[in-house]
Amino acid sequence: MRLVSLVLSATTFLAVLAEPIPSPLEAFKRAGPAAGQVITKCSQSGLLALAFDDGPYQYTSTLVNTLNQAGAKATFFSTGCIHNQAAAVKAAYNSGHQIASHTWSHPSNFGSLSASAVTQEMQKLEGALNKIIGKKPTYMRPPYLATGGNVLSTMKTLGYRVITDDIDSGDWNGLTAQQSEQRFQQAGTSGNGHIPLMHEVYASTVNTLVPWLITWAKQNNLRLVTVAECLGDAGGAYTTPTVAATSTC
Repeated sequence: MRLVSLVLSATTFLAVLAEPIPSPLEAFKRAGPAAGQVITKCSQSGLLALAFDDGPYQYTSTLVNTLNQAGAKATFFSTGCIHNQAAAVKAAYNSGHQIASHTWSHPSNFGSLSASAVTQEMQKLEGALNKIIGKKPTYMRPPYLATGGNVLSTMKTLGYRVITDDIDSGDWNGLTAQQSEQRFQQAGTSGNGHIPLMHEVYASTVNTLVPWLITWAKQNNLRLVTVAECLGDAGGAYTTPTVAATSTC
């Protein structure tokens, strides 16, 4: 028996030795983008990462259905008392869309908050997401794209990749869907993929702009993917929650 055990141990040891050791570059790629650094666009070409802020909202379910019917994936930067729209958040998550953070209360002075206040904004939403999807997101988009003050250093500490954009749809500023379409056409499809700024709280974005983008992407051979996937980090969108689940606002 002892001889058999020695043989098995030696076989296991040799099997471990036979496994390739990843190079530092490969290990870096597997780790995903660095936390606390601003990312504006995809790291690969041929992709488009539709990204929506300020939800969940009354149009979220419609948006998710439209994306699902097209076989498209998107990223939802959630904010507010998401318990009121828990079913929509869970449906998006279960459909393979990425759920990310847009802070709890969407403060207009996010870039001037103390590190403690920024942390509280992030962790309050983490507690709600823990309750709804059982995960902590590793991606966030700051309100008003504010990355000054304590934002980046706090995101590094908390382990968040910071996303802004390289195309502003302008829906928040009163642009029509047709005017937003022009911005995408002007940006073009060459080079690394775009991460646009859009908002799921506008009917025109959900009902007009998104269907147009799905068609535009198809015509230009662009895959519609999550932000994490467009950064080569498809498996790194979430981590184990570190904040207890909450169920109230």
